[in-house]
Amino acid sequence: MDPSSKPDGDESPVSLPSEHRFQLLVNAIKDYAIYLLDSQGRVSSWNTGAERLKGYTAEEIVGQHFSRFYTPEDIATGLPARALKFAREQGKFEAEGWRVRKDGTRFWTNVHIEPVLGPEGELIGYAKITRDMSQVRFSEQALYASEQRFRLLVEGVRDYAIYMLDPAGRVTNWNAGAQLIKGYTAHEIMGQHFSRFYTSEDQRNGVPAHALQTALAEKRYEAEAWRVRKDGTRFWANVVIDAIFDEAGRHIGFAKITRDITERKRAQDEMERAREALSHAQKLEAVGRLTGGVAHDFNNFLTIIRSSVELLRRSGADEEKRERYIRAISETADRAALLTKQLLAFARQQPLRPEAFGIAQRIGSMTQVIETMLGSAVKVALALEGPLDAVKADPTQFDTALLNMVINAKDAMPEGGTLKISARSVDEVPAVRRHAAVKGAFVAISIEDSGSGIEPLTLARIFEPFFTTKPATKGTGLGLSQVYGFAKQSGGEIDVRSRVGEGTCFTLYLPRTAGEVCAATGGGLSDVPRETPRLCILLVEDNDDVGQFASGLLSALGHSVTRAGSAKEALTILEANRETLDLVFSDVVMPGMDGVDMAKEIRSRWADLPVVLTSGYSHVLAVDGDHGFALLQKPYSIQELEDFLYRAMPVVQRTG
Repeated sequence: MDPSSKPDGDESPVSLPSEHRFQLLVNAIKDYAIYLLDSQGRVSSWNTGAERLKGYTAEEIVGQHFSRFYTPEDIATGLPARALKFAREQGKFEAEGWRVRKDGTRFWTNVHIEPVLGPEGELIGYAKITRDMSQVRFSEQALYASEQRFRLLVEGVRDYAIYMLDPAGRVTNWNAGAQLIKGYTAHEIMGQHFSRFYTSEDQRNGVPAHALQTALAEKRYEAEAWRVRKDGTRFWANVVIDAIFDEAGRHIGFAKITRDITERKRAQDEMERAREALSHAQKLEAVGRLTGGVAHDFNNFLTIIRSSVELLRRSGADEEKRERYIRAISETADRAALLTKQLLAFARQQPLRPEAFGIAQRIGSMTQVIETMLGSAVKVALALEGPLDAVKADPTQFDTALLNMVINAKDAMPEGGTLKISARSVDEVPAVRRHAAVKGAFVAISIEDSGSGIEPLTLARIFEPFFTTKPATKGTGLGLSQVYGFAKQSGGEIDVRSRVGEGTCFTLYLPRTAGEVCAATGGGLSDVPRETPRLCILLVEDNDDVGQFASGLLSALGHSVTRAGSAKEALTILEANRETLDLVFSDVVMPGMDGVDMAKEIRSRWADLPVVLTSGYSHVLAVDGDHGFALLQKPYSIQELEDFLYRAMPVVQRTG
């Protein structure tokens, strides 16, 4: 059998000559131009990579001199011949340079030429490998250009001191801005520790080291503080320090940027001083308006009281006239007391007695009063459906606030209209009067009218005390101030939206509560029995006039009164006569030990002795309940006094 013959189906590989296999390998390489030159520099072979890089086919280029790939400038200088001569003499030639494609475009190459020698060492040609390095060169040039631009940018910046520190904090470079701001030239400051720019106080307190530690730990440090120039003057600086790490993550230093913001700080300080001056002026204006309003109303009240007193003194006044004058005095005193309460509410100094109550039930119980107040020309619409959580607030003050808003709506609808009262649970108080929105659980009570609306300039001032657009006989300008004070003191807010000619909507936000709703309507004094046992009372009052009046009033009610002019005197009397005294009735504001401290002392020494405090001072009223003693607000009526005394007594004494 012929050994060269193969059975059918035998597919053993075809054996190729080694020269052919090598040619296949060279032709398969596409990223490199690999070809041979003869001893004269003419192309004698051409691979696929050479065709792709240079644009010539083998038929077009074989036999052509390789110099045609060079630029005219390189040809003019004899570079092709020098390259071959260098390769022949030195064993290889390697360089980078521009080459030209068939279409005339240029590309940057890495060229490698080696001589090819025969068996006897004779030169038979050259092996040439060319690689297109255009993209690499472009990237390198772009990076270099970018670095140069960045260096020029940093060097040219004059408003910022931009420089580097080594890991120890020594200066390693210095830009023109750093020299301008800090006064040092690069020659003077390179290698110096950056702490020399800090004030002596900051150096003693370790601020420079802390700055670097913070930058290293948190990758960034920023602050504003005083820094020191070369001439010793100080400037206010904004400083940023960033920790710098190399590709391996090693810490190699810090980048530091300093900006002189002295002028900005000076302007801010001037603005703050101007703002404080304006605020002070506005406060004085408000105090003046408040004082004028209080003086106006109280002068009116005093005129009525004084005239009534003088008429009572005149002989010949019959019983009917006397009763009218007495009623005028009483009603005017009540109006003065109400004015005081409204002022305290606006100032958030009115003592509140918060309870949990249902809004829907509370408004529902007031509907008849509201409808009567508005009259038949105004239609009242209630939108209180749906589940509403209880709120925590003073129910009596809520009634007053609601009625104040209703009165305001009525005045805006002289020809009639619609008043809508609605309530809903919300989880946020929206931005009000330039304040940010507040998250929380609230019930929003809205009173919306279809009236004339409010001008924007007026709208901005409606909560100011004594500010009113109504005639002098129509209002005091304290109704909405009371609403504002009540809302704030209750932990809520009041908002108002209005469009001229379309109407106004007030929205009162009160905090929701999960507490049990009180069945009572505020624990009024009217439920307390009026008959009070005859008591032996220690009256503590430092003002003689008030002391004499209060002593006479208590005596007129049938009580036995012992008077003390100070807390110290009262304690001395108690030490000697405790067994004969049933109750202590004391003013709060007194020189030396005040009434609250005295009451605490009495409680610690004679725990069974009841104490009733009284005051008209707003701060004392505001902290009502903090001291744990009954507090009767001045001015008070005889009935209120009797009720307080009764409630202060132990049950056994009330019934005994």
